Amino acid sequence: MRQRQFHRKQQHRSLLASIAAAPGIVLGLLAVSAAGIMSAEDLLSSLSGTAKDCNIKGNISIKTGERIFHVPGQEYYAATKISPQYGERWFCSEAEAWAAGWRKARN
Repeated sequence: MRQRQFHRKQQHRSLLASIAAAPGIVLGLLAVSAAGIMSAEDLLSSLSGTAKDCNIKGNISIKTGERIFHVPGQEYYAATKISPQYGERWFCSEAEAWAAGWRKARN
């Protein structure tokens, strides 16, 4: 497992550049949107990690690799930073986080 550096410059890659690099994602978005499962806007925002009302932080422990989610009001919520390049992500509900295989932070 690779180690993360704490003082790294955050890289910004536009969502459009990410989509252009993976045409299969575009087709998947169109198919799901056409099926009425989820709007294209919701899908795009979930991919970019900025979905509305998704304030649960899915963090991966540097020491153990364990997947832990933090909800607003918990002790380390404010200090927890999400780095999508390491597999960390946002969740819109605790049920979604549990279903994805993450556990709730103890504090």
